[in-house]
Amino acid sequence: MPPPHKRHDYTTDHDVGSPSNPMGFLDQDYQKLLHESLSRNELFVDDMFPPNSSSIGTLDKEVDLDYKNIKWKRPSELVSNGKPFFTVDGISRFDYKQGSKLGDCWFLASIGALISTDEKRSFMTKDIINQVIPADQSFSNNYAGIFHFRFWRFGKWIYVVVDDLLPTADGDVIFVHSRTSNEFWPALLEKAYAKVCGSYADLHGGFMPEALMDFTGGVHMEFVLNEAPAYLWDIMDRAAKSQTLMGCASYQGESLEAVLSNGIIGDHAYTVTGVCKVMSKGNPVNLVRVLNPWGHSEWNGDWSDESSLWDTVSEEDRKWREKLDNGEFWMSINNFTKNFESLDICCLCPDFLDRSPGCHWKSQRNFGKWIAGTTAGGSMDNKETFWKNPQFRVRIEELSEDCTHEEDAENMLVSLIQNHEKRHRRSQKNYWIGFYIFKVRGETAKFSAEFFKEKKPVALKTFDNLREVTEFFWLEPGEYLIVPCTKNPGITASFVLSIFSKHETHFEYIEETEEMEDDP
Repeated sequence: MPPPHKRHDYTTDHDVGSPSNPMGFLDQDYQKLLHESLSRNELFVDDMFPPNSSSIGTLDKEVDLDYKNIKWKRPSELVSNGKPFFTVDGISRFDYKQGSKLGDCWFLASIGALISTDEKRSFMTKDIINQVIPADQSFSNNYAGIFHFRFWRFGKWIYVVVDDLLPTADGDVIFVHSRTSNEFWPALLEKAYAKVCGSYADLHGGFMPEALMDFTGGVHMEFVLNEAPAYLWDIMDRAAKSQTLMGCASYQGESLEAVLSNGIIGDHAYTVTGVCKVMSKGNPVNLVRVLNPWGHSEWNGDWSDESSLWDTVSEEDRKWREKLDNGEFWMSINNFTKNFESLDICCLCPDFLDRSPGCHWKSQRNFGKWIAGTTAGGSMDNKETFWKNPQFRVRIEELSEDCTHEEDAENMLVSLIQNHEKRHRRSQKNYWIGFYIFKVRGETAKFSAEFFKEKKPVALKTFDNLREVTEFFWLEPGEYLIVPCTKNPGITASFVLSIFSKHETHFEYIEETEEMEDDP
């Protein structure tokens, strides 16, 4: 059994599970399997994700799919003229189309965020793309029907091996497929993620932050747009110039994924692919570029492809406009915050949040477990058991001179992820999780029940049944105690607790002692 708590900083190292040394998913060794297939002169068939109905899984009843009609084919069998390619003219957010049988727009919108590029500046850097999609793959050099991709899963980087047998019906790929008939990286990437999640059916329905985190292993922050700060566009602009992935979600419509009169699809995931500022009639206008992963159905209001407002800007600014039915469109930041419910930003480090270029946020991570009967105390409503939860001490130092100090500006982000350990994503239950933060005075022992009877938290994250909950806080320099917990006591589950701070911080798990000391 692994230790109940383990510390890990966000550093690139050569430990197993690091970015440079990912673990083989299901203990499969890509190089070994590739060598064996080449030496036998046989195309690889993955017995861990076999080409049969078990890998497709049970789709929703309303999905019209005849399993008996499904044939698994390699790309060479699907290309009528020429030969298949892993990529054609590089990787683009316009390469793929969502399959009609699977509701995984959240995953496809995340792919769009991963590979988005901006004409004027680097919106994403290739090192992150290459981390997920290794570039040294093809259907010619050392081709053996085997490919691999990398994902971050609950604190560890893994690489996932897949064969290139794709499920088809009537000669067409059923799920994600490329707009270019002989390009196959989108279908293979989706297959690899389906394998990680258990089956293709396990990709049906989800939230973008889940895939964004699995693409980066970084930090996720959510902005509720009807509560967004007035400077949201400035945050997005700085994020666009950094190593970030951005996506957004629309409000729920009257029916699932119904197209509204303004062209926005209800309850749908979109990618944010760019921001820009233009001058219209002498006034600056902040714009946001959004991509529908369907590859069609676009916003038709102000600053859309056909909007006459583009005639009011300079010829130089007008180059941002593209009259293409490709699912991508521009809209003002005001219309963006009105028509979308939330904005998700995922990045390796949230330095872009600070206007001072010399300020660098620090990050640390701890792995832990709630164990029924011992360390699963539930929320503060459970007065007799709450103290049994894992406790973490944080000491926040004074702010560096390199960082700006804005009154009450958030200086700490706390993330709590519950570790999904079941093989199939859709069978994994999300518990209601949250955390409390208390002000303390240098104590080193675990706090007992007496401490919490009178002590009130200085901050907290309300409970939610999501894989991850995060919250920004302003905490003055000093000593704090973070208590992550499930809402109900007696639940056994693993978790990852991370902190990101613009201050120098000291973050550690408080070991249990035989005698529990109270706050003096």
